[in-house]
Amino acid sequence: MIPALVTALALAAPADLVLRNGTIYTNIERQPRAQAVAMTGGKLVYVGNDAGAAAFQARRVVDLGGRTVLPGLVDAHAHLAGIGAREATLNLEGVRSLGELLRIVAAEAARKPPGAWVVGRGWIETFWSPPVFPTGEDLDRAAPRNPVFLTRADGHGAVASGKALEIAGVGARTPDPFGGEIVKDRNGRPTGMLLDAAQALVARHLPPVGAAEAERNLLLGVAREVALGWTEIHIAGNDWAEVDLLRKLYREGKIKLRIYDAIRGPSPDVERLLRQGPSIGEQGGRLTIRTIKVTIDGALGSRGAAMLEPYADAPTSGFLTQKEPELAAMFAQALRRGIQVETHAIGDRANRTVLDLYRGARRAVPRGERAVADPRFRIEHAQIVRLEDIPRFAELGVIPSMQPSHAIGDLHFAGRRLGPARLAGAYAWRRFREHGSIIAGGTDAPVERGEPMIELYAAIARRDLRGYRGDGWHPEQALTRAEALAAFTSWAAQAAFQEKERGTLEVGKLADLTVLSADVMTIPEREIPKTRCLATIIDGEIVYQARDFPAPIR
Repeated sequence: MIPALVTALALAAPADLVLRNGTIYTNIERQPRAQAVAMTGGKLVYVGNDAGAAAFQARRVVDLGGRTVLPGLVDAHAHLAGIGAREATLNLEGVRSLGELLRIVAAEAARKPPGAWVVGRGWIETFWSPPVFPTGEDLDRAAPRNPVFLTRADGHGAVASGKALEIAGVGARTPDPFGGEIVKDRNGRPTGMLLDAAQALVARHLPPVGAAEAERNLLLGVAREVALGWTEIHIAGNDWAEVDLLRKLYREGKIKLRIYDAIRGPSPDVERLLRQGPSIGEQGGRLTIRTIKVTIDGALGSRGAAMLEPYADAPTSGFLTQKEPELAAMFAQALRRGIQVETHAIGDRANRTVLDLYRGARRAVPRGERAVADPRFRIEHAQIVRLEDIPRFAELGVIPSMQPSHAIGDLHFAGRRLGPARLAGAYAWRRFREHGSIIAGGTDAPVERGEPMIELYAAIARRDLRGYRGDGWHPEQALTRAEALAAFTSWAAQAAFQEKERGTLEVGKLADLTVLSADVMTIPEREIPKTRCLATIIDGEIVYQARDFPAPIR
């Protein structure tokens, strides 16, 4: 019989909801498994065996029939509005060839009047033959009457048609903006590919997103997230306009998902955050704004990631997208104000630069001058890191916030981009663990599909979804199942200063749980991506349930 973490406070104690006869993983070493949980007022009041749960007079009791329960899953890196926009607009995810892409564009253009923009996102050339970027000329042939702007899956590159470039005034003599590149052919003419900051040259001419559309995108994103089993997401960068819209939707009762929000900077919005300080646990404990999001380089696939040495397959080293002195001052001010910083860094040069900047901020602001002694600064992605820099994360108290699905997508081209030597520090989850780092697990949706079961599978198996690399891609860097679970529960909570409230199933913690169709801790690895969310529980309320979730027995 499984011992209870605590005994029931009193015989026939009240409870809002009891789940019994389950396979429950508590994420606690001293008692990793349980059969039943009871919750009242949004908190767990019992975690233990079925016999102990019988002491509660619950308004609702669900017999799980052995189904699996995890601490509420957390996506530590996602873009909520982008997830909703992907659901509502031209979704190019999974396009298998340039020809297919152009057919989709042509069909979309045929539905629009001449001059109307065709906008989409999600294409990636990795599996095309040959794996080359589309060009503006390609898009002009598909949609001769319409400007076209298609963002690559990673969000760090886009291809614009000739008509779109003409509207934006981008030509052979247009200089690269700082932190971006207008890709040009050997004759100096723009190919249509725009990397990082250069995307804005065209994007600023797109039709603006209206208030109704912005609200729709957020609500579509929320609906998808809770249906997948996420109980909280960390938004990796937005602005106060989106925060105000989120607040409105919370007040109207349209959002139950927990959100840990970061304001994108450097920007006037970040200056406002630094002036007013963090906002923790508003909207009934469901919304926190305490973080600055910075992007310091691009992506590996588009060769915008900042590398210490040139790419193995192109004469470029990528580029930094921020000016270091500006960041140094902002990071120091964040330490004084108790504001967390998370910085996107993919290339080894970018990661080293951010570590140096974080170290400089810690030296400039001694512990006694910090609003929070342990600031828990983060590096988002930390994809390619020199081996000598990996120990510095733990030494500086920097949390690597990583997305396992990036590895099983990038494994198809990372070797070409990096060469064999640099792969030693690429997606090196095990090395981070060996040096004492926790890893906050995320998805980077809509860059990736955003599904928790894919992320768990990727972290454990390091094989793509088709089974490519049957023995795993650098399997020595894989996480154990327990570590993968922690990355999306307790470690993600720690990365958000929430370890006392969530991340494990313990009496007194928030009643956030994810119920699954299969036991992902024991089933064969290949079965993990097929596992479905049966119910998502936030604050003790079932906010999503699948049709085959068991009906309550009372």
